[in-house]
Amino acid sequence: MLSAVKRYKLLLSGALARYFPRTTAYLRASSGAALFHQQPVPAKPKSRGKQDGAAAGKARVSAEKKPAKPRAQPAKRASEGIYGPAPLAIDDPQVQAMRERVGQAVAAGVVSAPSDEQWAMILSRHPVTRIFAGAGSGKSTTLVLRVVFMLCHMGIKPESLTVISFTNASCAQLREQLTRVLGFWPYSFDAGQARQCVRTFHSAMAVLAKEALGNPLWFEQLDERNASATEVDNPLTSARLKPAQQRLLKQAYQRCYAEEADFRERVHSLLGLPPLPAGDGEGRQARVPKAPLDGFKLAGEFTALPLFEAFHAQAGFMESIGIRLDQIDTQALSCSARERVFVEALVLFWKTFETCLQEQGLLTFNGAFHKLTQILAAGGQGMPAPALAPFTHLLIDEFQDISPQIVQWLQALHRGLARQGAAVSLMAIGDDWQSIYGWRGSSPELFMDFDKYFPGKGRAKSSAVLMLETNYRSIEPVIRDGEAVLGGVEFKQAKASRACKAMQPGDHGVEVVSRFDVKTRLPELLKEIHAQCAHVASRQSAERTSVLVLSRRNEPLQNIQSQLDKKLPVKAYTIHRAKGLQAEVAIIVDDCAPPEKHPLRNALYAYSGFFRNSYDQAMQDESLRLAYVAITRGVSRVLWYTQKTQGATQVLAARGKQRGSRSA
Repeated sequence: MLSAVKRYKLLLSGALARYFPRTTAYLRASSGAALFHQQPVPAKPKSRGKQDGAAAGKARVSAEKKPAKPRAQPAKRASEGIYGPAPLAIDDPQVQAMRERVGQAVAAGVVSAPSDEQWAMILSRHPVTRIFAGAGSGKSTTLVLRVVFMLCHMGIKPESLTVISFTNASCAQLREQLTRVLGFWPYSFDAGQARQCVRTFHSAMAVLAKEALGNPLWFEQLDERNASATEVDNPLTSARLKPAQQRLLKQAYQRCYAEEADFRERVHSLLGLPPLPAGDGEGRQARVPKAPLDGFKLAGEFTALPLFEAFHAQAGFMESIGIRLDQIDTQALSCSARERVFVEALVLFWKTFETCLQEQGLLTFNGAFHKLTQILAAGGQGMPAPALAPFTHLLIDEFQDISPQIVQWLQALHRGLARQGAAVSLMAIGDDWQSIYGWRGSSPELFMDFDKYFPGKGRAKSSAVLMLETNYRSIEPVIRDGEAVLGGVEFKQAKASRACKAMQPGDHGVEVVSRFDVKTRLPELLKEIHAQCAHVASRQSAERTSVLVLSRRNEPLQNIQSQLDKKLPVKAYTIHRAKGLQAEVAIIVDDCAPPEKHPLRNALYAYSGFFRNSYDQAMQDESLRLAYVAITRGVSRVLWYTQKTQGATQVLAARGKQRGSRSA
């Protein structure tokens, strides 16, 4: 008869094998260990069949032949555990009290009744937990109840807990919801405490920088009126450079051009200009003219930019993926000579730019993340203990959209606290299927390879993995069409959403309207929007927004909005900004153009050492995930207007033939 321990191991390994089928071989090879590999390889779509194995074999052979690329700052090895090994101090009476109070809150209409999978997240005892939360899975309410459990029943002090949300807008929603639910328990928690508790990554960093870096002024906030040095929003959603930022970058560019002969030589090479003469013909050194402001287009970018703007864009990307510009070995980059010259010029420019920032008491967000990481990694000398305390227990939403730089900062924070004897905990909530910020350095690979970067101690080396797979938002056809476009994604976590919402007459998945030019046929689109609003009104939908109009670009949205009656229950957003929103009907206006190849970023991806994907493959996958995000904003209907069916719309059009998709 099996012992209780063996039975537990078999049950757990069986469950993990079902969720992570590609790790079964590891489980068998690790002496019956009941935890999965610290560098899991995500499952690919089953439909690829034998091609999967062949592709994997080729990839392995290729990987063996290629020399390892250097990385800017290697991630901490899994053997250096951070969390545990003891579980969080949670006893049965605490759990029972939470369940009873939640039952009362449900009866009072304060919250919805949690499902079993949501309860598993709310009551998790593991010091490091990773939650794959699908679209419409109710993760926000579940996250709020987890915080309530920690504060009201586990006895964790609010000053030692931080919730990270993606933007200031999502933070405001979470704060309001958390304050309202805590009021039912009751638990004293005012607006000031809520603001301290729920922050963006950049706001949390800014609070720490105020204490450790002398309250710096932010380059990213130049020209912003009434900007708060600590209530900092996520720059992933920011617009282009503001005039004051452009002026400072241009100043640094002119200064570097005037002072650095090597920089001048590279600038002229990049812009195709003849080299400057060494002298004036009479033995005197030639006067250096003003730096040229010709436009420069890097392969893979959409438009030509002045060099100083092109430098800023690529430097931000490099820092975001963990590359130190002051330490980069340009000869190790696998790129063309022109791209290498660009990086060499960028390094010279960035040194001058940082000098200009320092002279004006300014700091970039990336610079602050790096400085804080350095201080913490070196032992945290000069870092006040009260400033670190709020990071003891971290709950992070949208984890799939973090970058290597943020990973390094989080590692340093929790390693620093652990060295001080704090029992740190981390709950990471995300969905690799909804990762859409790779163009700014984020990657779902960091979430999928989570245990490599956030390892536990002792026997509990791996995170607890939970799944929120029930979709409470969309009907079954919408969910399945959304999942279908992900079939071509190279790296993804295998999971399948379950629809909770019942279909009604007239509901449907994605209908593709092809050969549709939005500019010339805008009146037809406006008529359709009005018709969909009337449809939603006739069924007395509970959704606040009847129709959500989505596109990757602002231009078509602005044209549509300018022609719509402002009283209509319609909202128009870029797909990136619509994340987290929903409407009864989603109307997507997008051609799904394939991304351009970006040789330099491919080289930087390989150099950083964080990614299995190339940058081009990551962007190809991201275009499909962006389509998935757009589709899953819709509750009961989705319409997609496109000029040309390609990428995701090609997949959807093929599916739509079986149910009579419309074409112009």
